[in-house]
Amino acid sequence: MPRPAQASRFWRTYLRYQYGLISLLDPFVRGWWRSYGLGNVVELRVPGRRTGRPRGVLLGLLRADGRWFLGHPNGDVPWTRNLEAAGGGEVSFRWPGAIPVRAHRLPEGDLRDAAIGATGQHVFPGNVVYRLARRHVRAVGVYFLIEPVGDI
Repeated sequence: MPRPAQASRFWRTYLRYQYGLISLLDPFVRGWWRSYGLGNVVELRVPGRRTGRPRGVLLGLLRADGRWFLGHPNGDVPWTRNLEAAGGGEVSFRWPGAIPVRAHRLPEGDLRDAAIGATGQHVFPGNVVYRLARRHVRAVGVYFLIEPVGDI
């Protein structure tokens, strides 16, 4: 039986710093991704809540049981709030093309657990970090079911 989900001050702080470092490296990673791709990394483009201008963020697309998921392990962040407010956006598997998607925030339950269980698909070191922080991620992580709109 899995241990109950529990938020962790250590993981909350560690993940905040990790994602701060990722944001500093974004221009370099984005250039590499646009040229060569990078594992399960996609670009989510979603309108900002206040400006309506498209915002792009590189994320790891998780796949489980034929479904797509996007999420953040440390609770709501600007892109999760924008995605929830917009109800969808575009996902780019390869620059510059994109497909329109709908997004549904997942409540606690089997589908959200499947998304969290799929975090081993992330590129290193994310796959290891998510595994070590699993209880924290289950307690505070925000995940969305992503569905293509129309034919892909």
